[in-house]
Amino acid sequence: MARGPVGSAEEKPVMTVTEQKSALRRQMQAASKTISAEKRRADSQKLCALLAARPFFQDAASILFFAPLPGEIDIWPLLEKALAADKVAALPCFDADDRVYRSRRVKNLHVEIVSGKFGIREPATSCIEMPLDQLGLVLVPGVAFDAQGNRLGRGKGFYDRLLKDFRGIKAAIAFDEQLTAEVPSEKNDVRMDYVVTPTRCVEIGR
Repeated sequence: MARGPVGSAEEKPVMTVTEQKSALRRQMQAASKTISAEKRRADSQKLCALLAARPFFQDAASILFFAPLPGEIDIWPLLEKALAADKVAALPCFDADDRVYRSRRVKNLHVEIVSGKFGIREPATSCIEMPLDQLGLVLVPGVAFDAQGNRLGRGKGFYDRLLKDFRGIKAAIAFDEQLTAEVPSEKNDVRMDYVVTPTRCVEIGR
């Protein structure tokens, strides 16, 4: 019987890190769509309560929050409580000229919030810019996280550029469904110090 050459079986090409990230991003985004609106609301309330009780949150005098997209954990009520407690609060604001996000302080959510370039709530340009070295804690959204603090974003690299020189505490904010065994990472990817979900707070260590 005729035999083919040794090693002729077709092998799957090894995926690059970028391809691995894209595949995981599609997988996690599809899984996220299965979370009901009711569960999102309940999980958001649980996470806000858990996060508010953590010492690293309570001890932070200044915090960079984020304005959640429709499919993300809603931490907006916690931002309102932080302002009521006289914490210094800031939000990312997109700089269209440099195509990067910058941090701007917010004091009044009723008059200082506008719809940004991507339809994301952000501070008006009248709000003063706050260098990240003036902040003690940054809350970070994403598509997926792992227990080693690796983060998968939406593929634009905005948060990696924003946080590359930040030396304070970085806490990922996610649904439990966004945790995965391993997130592919590269040297420019910024690792988290904590991963907070509605049911747990994973401390990575610094």
